[in-house]
Amino acid sequence: MSLTETQQNQLLALARQSIAHGLQTGRPLPVVVADYPAELRQTRATFVTLERRGQLRGCIGMLEAVRPLAEDVAENAFAAAFRDRRFPPLAAEELANLDLHISVLSPAVAMKFASEADLIAQLRPGIDGIVLQEGGRRGTFLPSVWEDLADPEQFLQHLKQKAGLPAAYWSDTIQAYRYTTEMFG
Repeated sequence: MSLTETQQNQLLALARQSIAHGLQTGRPLPVVVADYPAELRQTRATFVTLERRGQLRGCIGMLEAVRPLAEDVAENAFAAAFRDRRFPPLAAEELANLDLHISVLSPAVAMKFASEADLIAQLRPGIDGIVLQEGGRRGTFLPSVWEDLADPEQFLQHLKQKAGLPAAYWSDTIQAYRYTTEMFG
């Protein structure tokens, strides 16, 4: 799926409106899905990333597609601004200097690998988003994380830590899934 520039701009405006609505009401902007073109009504998973002065200010999303794209963006924008536990809720004066980025995810595909080295060899820097799962622990990095962690071995070590596992951890039951994103903003 490739969104037009107009559709991308619609989603970015919707994300900003949902955050502004949240500042006023404490709730995400209600979305009337029928008001949007067919592409924005498709069930898709997204992440919304907020940055302020080049620094991460919030990032929340869904790995599985469970609601229409426009609604997912509105919900995740609100959550990134007000529910990301790493940051205090967004203050009204921060909105003007907020940069928004939206990542629309492809469906995740299970990866098959025989060892940690095999998994590392299959990673595609700059292309893959990865979900790592072991038992009840799970973490993901969007493809944009490759900008900061370009080495596949480091990427995987940091992802293990994000999932709550030690960096050197490995087991034969660990699972990995790859996805790609269309990112804009």
